[in-house]
Amino acid sequence: MKKILSLALLLVLGMASANALHPMISNADAQKEVEALERQRFEAQVKKDYAFLEKVFADDLVYTHSNGKQNGKADYIQSIRDGKSQYDKIEIEALNVRAYADGKTAVVNGTILITLPNKPDGTANLAHLKYVVVQVKDRKKGWQVVLWQSQKQAS
Repeated sequence: MKKILSLALLLVLGMASANALHPMISNADAQKEVEALERQRFEAQVKKDYAFLEKVFADDLVYTHSNGKQNGKADYIQSIRDGKSQYDKIEIEALNVRAYADGKTAVVNGTILITLPNKPDGTANLAHLKYVVVQVKDRKKGWQVVLWQSQKQAS
């Protein structure tokens, strides 16, 4: 019995020292980081900042557009390069970040208004979307988007 208690104590002390070396980020800090990243990512999509997008999108990204089409990371970034995904402006209307106790997972949902290039007849081309994003925090790469899903919001 003493051996089991001693082993349990060593295990607890080992976990405590490991957490001291790699302290968990608080939920409030994680929420702030993820919210800032969301805003920066939208800006990078408009400005075509490919280096930032390469960093912030995980290699296993699943990006589901409001029309149901899915892209992986390379395909989605290439669609911006090719002009298939164009954004003149992205306005955040609502943004809700939920960070979880592990400090490495966050779910974001919100609504955005995307201004796209004008339609051929010159009229404004707007997309009003509801969206959900899942972000995970990698030790080396930081927060990364692993999932994006959107749907058109009724007018």
